[in-house]
Amino acid sequence: MSLRDAKSTVEVEGLRREFKGKEGKVLALDGIDLKVREGEVFGVLGPNGAGKTTMIRILSTLLLPSSGSARVMGWDVAKQPEKVRPLISTASGAERAGYDYITARGNLWFFSQLYGLSSKLAHERINEFSEMLGLTDYLDRKFYTLSTGYRQRVTVVRAFINDPKVVFLDEPTIGLDVMTALKIREFLVKQAKESGRTILLATHNMAEVDAICNRVGIIDKGKILACDTPMALKRSLGAPALVMEMTPAPDSASLEPLGKLEGVKGFTSSTDEERGVGRVQVVVDSDESAQGAIDFARKSGMNLISNWRQQTTLEEVFVALVGRGFREREHESPS
Repeated sequence: MSLRDAKSTVEVEGLRREFKGKEGKVLALDGIDLKVREGEVFGVLGPNGAGKTTMIRILSTLLLPSSGSARVMGWDVAKQPEKVRPLISTASGAERAGYDYITARGNLWFFSQLYGLSSKLAHERINEFSEMLGLTDYLDRKFYTLSTGYRQRVTVVRAFINDPKVVFLDEPTIGLDVMTALKIREFLVKQAKESGRTILLATHNMAEVDAICNRVGIIDKGKILACDTPMALKRSLGAPALVMEMTPAPDSASLEPLGKLEGVKGFTSSTDEERGVGRVQVVVDSDESAQGAIDFARKSGMNLISNWRQQTTLEEVFVALVGRGFREREHESPS
């Protein structure tokens, strides 16, 4: 059975969540609709403050919605949390989920007992998942002696120890080295494909979404702006993005007119501190629009040292939707 025909395990309709802030109400989720299927790795991609963590907290029964509904495996997360909790698990790259002076194995066994697993089954799962994640040789070390990467492997094993149907992960590979992140991603894909688990992954790591997600929902300011496969979203933009390098790095004010040029859907900028070079990525709808952006930069007195076209990324999709990149949106967001 294809993923398209698989049953929905997560269903969200009109989900809203408001918080009281110092300056009044803050709308973290603004009417989200979403369906995630069995055996799917689904990415929720957006900048910090977009609403990703709030949505995961609601779906995992840790936070009540202000309005709307959310169901996991058919159970309402607000009205039937006791039905949802045995079927799910969560993990975050930001948490320190372990007791320092207990071994990694002891930590995992402790968490398994919270789910009521027999010791025999618990150790079978600990060994099985640890082998997949390259953790086996570190199981009998005290938790505090483990590197950040191996602590996070323990956290990921813990998230699967109860044989969950749905797993919610919030930035699970943030700050990790390349090899550890790769190992965790491979593990997640295997769990979804071979065990039919639904994995909902909240992240702002575009490469991660591109690498392992079957579909992705792009979120900003509490709204899902687009939802499809990563490939389909990138194809929707058509023309390759324009990248311009200039020195010194331009300030945001000087770039504002760039976003108003005909055929320019938006832009994002960054600075290469080592080289002292500013980089501006521009989402355009045609070759003519790209040339117009180059001409604008030169006429504005910017010292353009190089430019090229590159295949669009998911951030360019985000830029096309909101006119700004993740970095700029994070600076604008009060949350």
